[in-house]
Amino acid sequence: MTYRDAGVDVNLGEGFVQAIARDIKSTHVNQSGRILKGAADFAGLFRLGGEYEDPVLVSGADGVGTKLLLAQEFGRHDSIGVDLVAMCVNDILTTGAEPLFFLDYIATGKINQHVLKAVVSGIARGCREAGCALLGGETAEMPNMYEPGVYDLAGFAVGVIERENLDNRTPVKTGDAILALSSSGIHSNGYSLVRKIFESNETRDVAGQRLGVPIEDVLLEPTRIYTKGVLSVRRDEGISGIAHITGGGIPGNVNRVMPDELQAKFYPEKWVMPEIFSLIQEFGPVDSAEMYHIFNMGLGFVFLVRSERAESVLECLKTAGERPTVVGEVVRKSKGGHPVVIEGI
Repeated sequence: MTYRDAGVDVNLGEGFVQAIARDIKSTHVNQSGRILKGAADFAGLFRLGGEYEDPVLVSGADGVGTKLLLAQEFGRHDSIGVDLVAMCVNDILTTGAEPLFFLDYIATGKINQHVLKAVVSGIARGCREAGCALLGGETAEMPNMYEPGVYDLAGFAVGVIERENLDNRTPVKTGDAILALSSSGIHSNGYSLVRKIFESNETRDVAGQRLGVPIEDVLLEPTRIYTKGVLSVRRDEGISGIAHITGGGIPGNVNRVMPDELQAKFYPEKWVMPEIFSLIQEFGPVDSAEMYHIFNMGLGFVFLVRSERAESVLECLKTAGERPTVVGEVVRKSKGGHPVVIEGI
């Protein structure tokens, strides 16, 4: 009996590694000698160099939840890797860190080179957008653990920031403006509810007609990566807080940067909410408060900024290719009040 008889094809795995080599190398192009060759390639090597005086490494790990199930159902594997990178990199960007490198983990019952190469191509695309290197990863073939055609993903990102810049962030105070960068749609959170609502072909067809495009195009729209925008303003002394809007929605993420005595007040009329959220709420139906506690509702990334610096930060973000919007303000919290309030909800 051989390992192949037990369901693991070592040759297939090695062939897959060769097949994705070009995608991996495409993320190393602008790394200026940071990627080092290892003695036997058991580990990825990354050289920080001397440009940092007191570097602090920042790490993050995440997945893409049950959005994976839709990617597999619709056979759309080329963008889910972008989601994976985005979920990890956007988290470390909240510290102001520059993304350095990314590692991926792919688990499947049987390696399908065509499918998994598309996944890795998406991961490489995400790394290029994020400005980081795909330094390594693991593809685990585990028969009996996963049904045919099923795979799971996990990602790990590492960035760097000077200790001085990490320690010197301005404290949040009353009057700070709340600036936001738009999301591309649902991003990668709330998909268990999304899949439940759009479970039937009839509902999908109606939604597609309302949207003017196939529903899968909207549901699988990749998560935005905010590297360029964040790095353009990360050293601005007027920034007092940064939040990545993921699971928990606007209230569940902005509250992480709010002092006990203050409140972040959002005004929904200040930004354009993608139509998919209206359809989710209508077809559920889903209560408005629940929507804001699950989904990003059109805001992917949020900055708290001194009011006198808001215009300057807005201009820097625009120069970086973003379309930032002022969506709220920081006010004094009343006794028993919530740290984050959505006006009218």
